[in-house]
Amino acid sequence: MKTLGYDRPLYILPFDHRSSLELEMFGWGVPLSAAQAAEISAAKEIIYDGFKAAVEGGVPKERAGILVDEQFGARILRDATARGFTTAYPVEKSGQSELDFEYGEHVAEHLTSFHPTFCKVLLRYNPEGDPALNARQAARLKWLSDLLHDETQSAGFMLELLVPPENPQLERLGGDRGAYDATLRPRLMVRAIEELQARGVEPDVWKVEGLDRREDCERVVAAARRGSREHVGCIVLGRGESDEKVQQWLTTAAGVPGFIGFAVGRTSFWDPLVEYRAKKKTRDAAVAEIASRFRAFVDVFERACARWAAAPVPRHAESST
Repeated sequence: MKTLGYDRPLYILPFDHRSSLELEMFGWGVPLSAAQAAEISAAKEIIYDGFKAAVEGGVPKERAGILVDEQFGARILRDATARGFTTAYPVEKSGQSELDFEYGEHVAEHLTSFHPTFCKVLLRYNPEGDPALNARQAARLKWLSDLLHDETQSAGFMLELLVPPENPQLERLGGDRGAYDATLRPRLMVRAIEELQARGVEPDVWKVEGLDRREDCERVVAAARRGSREHVGCIVLGRGESDEKVQQWLTTAAGVPGFIGFAVGRTSFWDPLVEYRAKKKTRDAAVAEIASRFRAFVDVFERACARWAAAPVPRHAESST
């Protein structure tokens, strides 16, 4: 078995979006025509060019990576690998509430074809949700986890954990999604991580929703790294939130050992792409704005890391060592 974990800085620009691009941005249903598929692939080339421009503009190459799908980004994946970028490859079917794999039991063959740094899976899992659904999803993830931790597989395992509210949970909070995110979701995230670990699911990197409080970030890391998992890393996903909200999440997480970076996609590229498609921006301007937004998130995270590292140690911490 391979050594578990990944604890180096990791700044991901994710654009593995498939159904959301087809429906929300382009307004197309499936099946797509060849011309429509080509247009989506071309849009992803713009995002990729923005990523490369960000690296050329100062984002450390050894810390930067992309997450893009095979369907619309096969050429990008191969080019990024050839250039030595970190790559993550999604294997879940897009737009489904229950986890299933895009290529079924042939995941390993596709990983061999693209040689990504990480195999990524998106999971919606609420510990207070349907027990049968949770068990089915966990069983599928354990199969993938075992596959990826075999010595014959080079890709690490990145698990994107979303903990959507169940209706009774929201009802208890008067339907307030903000209250759910602030008060209930952090505890459920910890429970979800521990339950999945108990079911044999062992990611090298947990890609998790942002948290408002440092103590909640610490609890998530403690769960992710409990036992012999001390090298497992956590990264913050953007969830399509505003720049201000994402920056708040990154600043909070950056000061917690174990949070190694982020994966912020829609907040980085969505508006520039929409404006480009509406002919309000040139292609070059869209590329430049994506690069600027991604680089700004890197700067926010790294500045916060530096501030926390330079902060004086509290007296209670000194006395406990």
